[in-house]
Amino acid sequence: MQIDLIETFLDLMETSSFNRTGERLGITQSTVSNRVQALEASLGRKLFARSRAGTRPTAAGLRFLDHARNLRHEWTQASRAVARVHDFDQALRIGMQHDLAASHVGEWVSEFRATQPATYFYVELDYSIQMNADLLSGALDLAVLFTPGHLPDIHYDRVGEISYCMISDTAERLSEVKPERYIFANYSPAFDRLHRQIAGNLVDAPLASGQDRVVAGMLASLGGSAYVLDETAKVMIEAEIYRLVEDAPPITQAVYAAVHLQHRHSHIHKRLLSVIRNHFSQDTAIAEF
Repeated sequence: MQIDLIETFLDLMETSSFNRTGERLGITQSTVSNRVQALEASLGRKLFARSRAGTRPTAAGLRFLDHARNLRHEWTQASRAVARVHDFDQALRIGMQHDLAASHVGEWVSEFRATQPATYFYVELDYSIQMNADLLSGALDLAVLFTPGHLPDIHYDRVGEISYCMISDTAERLSEVKPERYIFANYSPAFDRLHRQIAGNLVDAPLASGQDRVVAGMLASLGGSAYVLDETAKVMIEAEIYRLVEDAPPITQAVYAAVHLQHRHSHIHKRLLSVIRNHFSQDTAIAEF
């Protein structure tokens, strides 16, 4: 199976540009053309039409798209299934949003292993956009993320939420927070929308990051104000250097578990999903108590 032909087809469907696909895949434009021609010859149909207006898929190309995604996913799964991973029965690759790692990853993985002792787990931290792509390709089996990709082959379950609050070493109220002393935390598109409603004047701050640890590190070194995770805020406030900005409302971020539709009803994924749900339920109970 020439999976490189499928990968090239799928990338070209995204870029609509032979040049851009060549750049993204690290190959020449002529190689892209040769791969597309080889795939078209195998299928007996033209998959793309090229004109001065650009490259667009034909009707056959559009019909082939879902099949190509499934072929790539099956190939990735098959390659991993036959690869020997030490002496374990199977391997699972799990992606997790950066900000969930500090307070959840250790407990979750411990319980994952308790439910699946014969399974090899690989855990990596990433952003939602990449995890969505990796689920689609089969490079990940499960992802816990902030932003669903609304992809047709991926199933999303809302499993809980986390909360961020604004702390400062210079301001007690939102009106006292100065943009030049602010660190803009851009944790997700949903977070960004709420933040702009609360304090749109602060989004042009000179510093920004999409990870709680980075934001907290810059705060510790440079001072100022920023939104950080509630548990991060608690530690920094207990050090008696930072305080809550009184009238800055907390911002909650929904958390989703995502799997490929092919795995939605598997017993393994249901067990892992149950572990994740239970931890968020316990966190909510503790917070309410």
